[in-house]
Amino acid sequence: MSGTTNPNGWQVAGIPVLVKRSDRRRTVALQVRPGQVTLYAPARVPDTKLLEILNARRDWVAGHLAQYARTVPPTPPAPGDGQPLPFLGDTLTLRLSEDVDRPERRGDTLHLPAAHADAALEAWTRHAAQDPYRGLVAGYAARLGAQDRLRRVLVAGAKGRWGSCTASGDIRLHWRLTRAPLPVLHYVALHEAAHLLELNHSPCYWAHVARVMPGWPAHRAWLRTHGHTL
Repeated sequence: MSGTTNPNGWQVAGIPVLVKRSDRRRTVALQVRPGQVTLYAPARVPDTKLLEILNARRDWVAGHLAQYARTVPPTPPAPGDGQPLPFLGDTLTLRLSEDVDRPERRGDTLHLPAAHADAALEAWTRHAAQDPYRGLVAGYAARLGAQDRLRRVLVAGAKGRWGSCTASGDIRLHWRLTRAPLPVLHYVALHEAAHLLELNHSPCYWAHVARVMPGWPAHRAWLRTHGHTL
């Protein structure tokens, strides 16, 4: 007997826990992947025992999910002519041309040099995101009462993180977040601004986030599930 179920609606950090049972298994194991939690178990282990094991490791699972949520996925495919591009709540249309040597936005159309469209798009996005990112983070820092701790807001491109905050007050947001729904971008900006008060993920830290954005778990879940599309 074997199968995959989630009969009890178990979740960790908003992510359903799949239970995979097998007659061949002799031990219980937890596997955590981006946006996915799987509990492997022998067929005869009762649900009560599995829930006990899950609850004992709930913080460990949630920690790994949070780490995955902040991880930037591999680079997406190169831009194509006519492709729609989400940008800070708008939708632009990409046009690749041999006749332009630098990116240029004309209304809702972004013209890119065909010879190096990918690099040109990143450079344009980084530059265009600077002022909006600064304003967004500064606004959340002010709402948290932490504006005096904010030093710089930078547009980042390093692999592995959607955002970061240093002890000296420098906050970085990834340029690809310009393609996210605005509430998701706002969540990441708030997430990093809250680190100006607490440079950790303690209950006190999350209380600061929830005070400003009570619905933050939905935005984190979106990023965890759809971040690879940005």
